[in-house]
Amino acid sequence: QVQLVESGGGSVQPGGSLRLSCAASGSGFSTYGMGWYRQAPGKQREVVAIITPGGSTIYADSVKGRFTISRDNARNAVNLQMNRLNVEDTAVYYCNAQWLGKSYWGQGTQVTVSS
Repeated sequence: QVQLVESGGGSVQPGGSLRLSCAASGSGFSTYGMGWYRQAPGKQREVVAIITPGGSTIYADSVKGRFTISRDNARNAVNLQMNRLNVEDTAVYYCNAQWLGKSYWGQGTQVTVSS
């Protein structure tokens, strides 16, 4: 069982920045595939960024060049640095872990971008 707790959401003006963090339980964190997803009102959940156990990253086209995913295996944490935010980034952001064929989700954190 893996438990995930997100933090760092909030409200920001367009062009601003936020940093999301996800703390994961378990001693096998370095072997987890980790990712950030988001779900806007009335829309399906979509992938934002993924980082493999080896540190390779994949980004959605809509966030390339603006968002950066990173992991800290010593702290069992994965972060999402979000720069140049725009109103279309408004959503609930979820942390995800993939481990031994199972998928685990955090409770989500709200990010609101508005002027």
